Amino acid sequence: MRATVDFSPLFRSSVGFDRMLNALDLAGRIPTVDNWPPYDIIKTGEDDYRIDMAVAGLAENDLTITQERNTLVVTGRKAPEPQSAAEYLHRGIAGREFERRFDLAEHMKVTDAHFENGLLSITLKREIPEAMKPRRIAITSSTIRAEEAVPQIEARKEAA
Repeated sequence: MRATVDFSPLFRSSVGFDRMLNALDLAGRIPTVDNWPPYDIIKTGEDDYRIDMAVAGLAENDLTITQERNTLVVTGRKAPEPQSAAEYLHRGIAGREFERRFDLAEHMKVTDAHFENGLLSITLKREIPEAMKPRRIAITSSTIRAEEAVPQIEARKEAA
């Protein structure tokens, strides 16, 4: 049995995190049904990530990667094989269809996708726009403003 988590104390002390808290609440309620294909999520740097998926039995043309807002969707659909005279006695290499969804944080972008030896690697980077990056705000005091005003008044007296 899974314990439920009450996020209401966090709602009282945080501003603007309601989407994230709702996503956490929803993630706790949805049971994981299918775990194929297996994958790893790796943090490779401060704002860099990589998803590695083991998709043995599928070719590069069988895979589709799309990013829709904050969701990354990886789909695999194997093209039908032509009939051959070969008869499988055991078929252990999975080649089934799948759709795997990953929820992405704000400003995450897919920068590269690479397929080699049955391993699909998707590289992601968080690119925060300049307008949203932290910036230092200069603090001024009233004494500095008064001192700046004095030379301007004296300059006007000299001109007169």
